[in-house]
Amino acid sequence: MKPQAFDYIRAESAQDALDALAELGADGRILAGGQSLMAVLNMRLAQPTALIDISRTADLDYVTVGQGWMTIGAAATQAKVEWRPDLAAEVPLLAQAIPFISHFQIRNRGTVCGSVAHADPSAELPLALAALGGEVVLRTRRKQRTVPAEDFFQGMLMTARAPDELVAAVRYPLAAPGARYAFDEFSSRHGDFALASVAAVADDKQVTLAVGGVADRPKVRRWPRLPAADLETALNDLAWQLDAQDDAHATAVFRRHLVRTLGARALRKVMGAGAQGNGEQGNGEHACNG
Repeated sequence: MKPQAFDYIRAESAQDALDALAELGADGRILAGGQSLMAVLNMRLAQPTALIDISRTADLDYVTVGQGWMTIGAAATQAKVEWRPDLAAEVPLLAQAIPFISHFQIRNRGTVCGSVAHADPSAELPLALAALGGEVVLRTRRKQRTVPAEDFFQGMLMTARAPDELVAAVRYPLAAPGARYAFDEFSSRHGDFALASVAAVADDKQVTLAVGGVADRPKVRRWPRLPAADLETALNDLAWQLDAQDDAHATAVFRRHLVRTLGARALRKVMGAGAQGNGEQGNGEHACNG
């Protein structure tokens, strides 16, 4: 299939885009990299009357670091973030997650904000944002608001964005002193959508695990620094709570197994050698339970 006919509006600035959204509302869609949107249009899952192209808006094409955040503008590509020399020190989880995103050609065009706005539950950037407790900056012609990631993602391809709002920026917290980060996923081939993905963060008080590709949005769990045996039980409970379903790509049993296996692997990385021995045993014990 091909898209329904639409008008094309090239925004020269953020204000141009906001003005167009104010006029069009739900009939307008923002086009940045187009790597997700064009597929949706081709399948006619969305039929806007106009596309508002922000790819050449200089005031939205930025990545800044300061006041505890990496702030990424709506027109900044994933490659722009990926190739930052200090990314691994600034936001280590992003440095680990971005190479899993499709292929470099896609990252050269796709935007960070576009992936977050699309809200695919298998996508890496929304998962990292949720795991870190990041924020989404939403703007209209008259006001701006900031929404925590946990409130922004509301379901499969569903967010808290209103029709006249632009995802103007996303904010990823900078690395905390002493914290450790890990990202992992499983897909049929490199570049395919993840059947399950995990992002883990640990500090001296708690451990966080976010899971993507299983539920209808990224799911985040936080636990105190418990012994490895307790974390195995917590992982098994989480695998069942996500309500995995059979589909054309994987069974629910396999997805639960991936949550346990990938989750244990990521937690071992962030918690150190102390969690390693029992973690392997736990995966084997739980795998046969579906």
